Amino acid sequence: MFSPDKAHPGATLFRPSFVAASVLPLLDLVLVTWLFSARRTAAYGYLLNGLIVIFGTVLMGHFGITALMALAATGAPLTQWLFKSLIIDINIVWADFFAGKALHDSWLREG
Repeated sequence: MFSPDKAHPGATLFRPSFVAASVLPLLDLVLVTWLFSARRTAAYGYLLNGLIVIFGTVLMGHFGITALMALAATGAPLTQWLFKSLIIDINIVWADFFAGKALHDSWLREG
């Protein structure tokens, strides 16, 4: 949410475009974990987890494409394209979704 101001060293700027990138992981960590802790609210946790994964994939895809466009202008090697594309981070988000699916399925089996 805050980034250093290049024009004024030592000062920070509020970047509203990064608010979702800060709030969504916090919601996933706190709220989704709490919702998955009870059988009665596990379906809501599964739903919210899925929404966060979709939003996260879209946002990271957008920022990744922006970073790749900047790399294309500099003629960076292929390894930098892979590591700056956010593909790895998107895979981590989807792994979180499948862990949530396994939790939801375990609650369904118990009932």
